[in-house]
Amino acid sequence: MAEVLQKGSKILEKASKEISLNDISGPKIQNIISQMKDVLKNTNDAIALAAPQIGKSVRLFIISKKAFNSIPEEKQENNENGDLVFINPEITKTSKEKSWAKEGCLSVRGLYGEVERFKKATIKAYDEYGKPFTFGGSGLIAQAFQHETDHLNGILFTEKAINLREDGVIKT
Repeated sequence: MAEVLQKGSKILEKASKEISLNDISGPKIQNIISQMKDVLKNTNDAIALAAPQIGKSVRLFIISKKAFNSIPEEKQENNENGDLVFINPEITKTSKEKSWAKEGCLSVRGLYGEVERFKKATIKAYDEYGKPFTFGGSGLIAQAFQHETDHLNGILFTEKAINLREDGVIKT
């Protein structure tokens, strides 16, 4: 299983590069997708993962099927009850309303905080087969869109968070 890089790793601080549409179906990108799905499958406390977190500086993230369990079945047509792959994602629309959401991160193990996020977000991207799609979400899904897009831009949640806590204790 791929190692999840931790805060302090330089790749987590840099913006990732777009993936050429011709490269999506190639072995390099498909291998990255496979590694990321493996990490998500074998990590109980993760619902999403960005490629930089496993050392790959490309614009790609995956939201685990675990995140969709709270979404009504009729709203799940785009994810077919599987992990959803976002290649070259771009948030195209957000709600005006924001809320503070609790967050953690596989790349900042043991640290939790609250981040102000848009309540709803729409994203356009390419799937793992190079097909373009648009997906809208609210709550946890919108939060994941924003958190993972931050990763692709070299930003960790701790740069935006308040009330940072280490295992439940406020870190001052």
